[in-house]
Amino acid sequence: MKKAAWIFIFSLVFAWSAIGPKNYFTWFLEVLPALVAIIILAFTQKKFPLTPLAYGLILIHAIILMVGGHYTYAEVPLGEFIGSGRNNYDKIGHLAQGFIPALLAREILIRKSVIQSKKWLNFFVVSTCLAISAFYELIEWWVAELSGESAEAFLGTQGYIWDTQSDMALALLGAILSLVFLSKLHDRQLQKVT
Repeated sequence: MKKAAWIFIFSLVFAWSAIGPKNYFTWFLEVLPALVAIIILAFTQKKFPLTPLAYGLILIHAIILMVGGHYTYAEVPLGEFIGSGRNNYDKIGHLAQGFIPALLAREILIRKSVIQSKKWLNFFVVSTCLAISAFYELIEWWVAELSGESAEAFLGTQGYIWDTQSDMALALLGAILSLVFLSKLHDRQLQKVT
């Protein structure tokens, strides 16, 4: 995907997301990681350009965040699937929270020659994704403590007592799936970038 198309799609979804969200505080909290990502990408694009696959996945993750921010994760219209009695859009976000950072961690570790062994590479990629997921759960807890009830939409637990654990399990699953299904394609793209 061309840079201009990437920026156009990001900007379009961001603008839509910002118009009349359910709650601006929750919207800001949910969209903030996408904003941080685009700033980091802007500063690193010349020195450390990523593979097209990485850029595409980052855009998908940003869209997931912006849609969740607009509606709140518990109220995204398409999230009421599987008939579980709760809106599961947040679970898509947590699966992506493992799937996409796995590829990014893999790209950085390979290109910086941090780890030579494939087995150790996979271990550290999965560990990185679990660390990111756990840290995000801590952020949710801190926001809830600092802001009180206004964080309920951000937490999105919907009364599910195992929400935090299932979120981290989905990030773990996402990381493993990313390594299993994207490593060969990623390797081919890495050869062109490096």
